Amino acid sequence: MHCPFCRHPDSRVIDSRTSDDGLVIRRRRQCPECGRRFSTVETASLTVLKRSGVAEPFSREKVAAGVRKACQGRPVTDDDLAILAQKVEEAVRGTGAAQIDTNDIGLAILGPLRELDEVAYLRFASVYQAFDSLDDFDAAIARLRADHAAGGAVED
Repeated sequence: MHCPFCRHPDSRVIDSRTSDDGLVIRRRRQCPECGRRFSTVETASLTVLKRSGVAEPFSREKVAAGVRKACQGRPVTDDDLAILAQKVEEAVRGTGAAQIDTNDIGLAILGPLRELDEVAYLRFASVYQAFDSLDDFDAAIARLRADHAAGGAVED
């Protein structure tokens, strides 16, 4: 890390703190050459590779916006969507990959959405699991009913 004051190519970390659910690290540094202190902010970048081939940074807001469409008319609040988006980001970051496909994000949404609202889950799953017929809907509903009969275990 170059000192922003004298451009010395080294610095010493004095203090480190995490914020934003541990996704951001703020470091307080000191230059051994001029002695001045400065702060840096480090984030782990997560890039989303879209179907068109374009790469862009991961966005919780885009996850919430995509799920909001499936939740129209359902008793789901913006806070519920924010929590769902956070769970999805944690799951995606947990894979350790620096780049992920949009389809993988859609699939990562299914589990938390199923816990949140089953109707919205079916709407969303019909797109991301490429339902082709009524039989696909019947099979998904049968799995939901079987899970309810088994005590509510969620599998995906």
